[in-house]
Amino acid sequence: MTNADPKTADTSPESTAPAMRDRVPEPGGEVAAVTRQMAGTVADIMQPVAGKLRDSDNVADVLRYLTRSQTPAQVSYVYVTDAAGALVGVISLRDIVLAKPGELLADIMVAEPFALKASDSISDAVMNGLKRRLPRFPVVDGDGKLVGIVAGWALMERVATELSGQSGKMVGVDKEERISTSVLGAFRMRHPWLQINLLTAFAAAFVVGLFEDTIAQIVALAVFLPVLAGQSGNTGCQALAITLRGLTLGELRDYPVGKLLRKEILLGALNGLLVGIVAAIAMWAYAAATDATAPHLLALTILIAMVGACIGSGIFGVLVPLTLKRFGADPATASSIFLTTFTDIIGMGLMLLLATTLIL
Repeated sequence: MTNADPKTADTSPESTAPAMRDRVPEPGGEVAAVTRQMAGTVADIMQPVAGKLRDSDNVADVLRYLTRSQTPAQVSYVYVTDAAGALVGVISLRDIVLAKPGELLADIMVAEPFALKASDSISDAVMNGLKRRLPRFPVVDGDGKLVGIVAGWALMERVATELSGQSGKMVGVDKEERISTSVLGAFRMRHPWLQINLLTAFAAAFVVGLFEDTIAQIVALAVFLPVLAGQSGNTGCQALAITLRGLTLGELRDYPVGKLLRKEILLGALNGLLVGIVAAIAMWAYAAATDATAPHLLALTILIAMVGACIGSGIFGVLVPLTLKRFGADPATASSIFLTTFTDIIGMGLMLLLATTLIL
């Protein structure tokens, strides 16, 4: 952000008034949606006022204030207050430079400027920052008295922090964790989700264990289990990403869940068929080269299993975040952990069941 008014290059009172005072269109998109999840108030991030003068002061008083200030670069606007300390106007520095030294601030200021309230939520403040894009925002208390300022970069930093935490939440990384977080602190944030992941992995292992005899007799199946798990997992993550985006942007309020499920089922079938054909050819070639039993049936097994696994993972990619939200949990939190378990169970379980039924 710069020290010039972003609405226009002309910073006269008439041109700066819309940005300082009037409302402008709401921002859209994922960034605007994410801001609704932020916690805290403006008082938590506001800084001491720089550039505060009285309405009875003149332009010469402002220039004297700037020359005596130890941090003049922090002054983007002059904030004008009355005798009681209430904010009554704002003046851009360009207006100060172009004005005559004897002019009163009350005569050149933008009256009734926009200001944040110290009690406003961070979410509301960020939305106003996205709409007005000013380098500094004045902050007032319940009586309208000027109590601080909030830098525009501080608001955008909150947006960046929130956005950067979204991907981590999907795998159980707390959004408060940073690269500078201590080992013990990071351990407390991450480890509980790893325990949950371990428990869900036991479920997948249990399913594979049920078909131990099948794997022992058809070793080729063990080679292709990771292939099937990887493809179905990726398909599920794609569906999960689209569902989470729809929840974040509020698109699922107007888009039927049933329609989304039908779409993901069709996509899963098409994707599963195409990758299944390639995997089937690879299975047939491997089984023939290793003298495995019934190469053509093994190829058919992985083809059917790939289609079924991709369809199932697409369904779970939609249902997992919706289920978490229904039970009051954050749908982004550790969704991929539960999704991976479901896709592993359905993919590997289906392939081993088909092999047992068709071949043994």
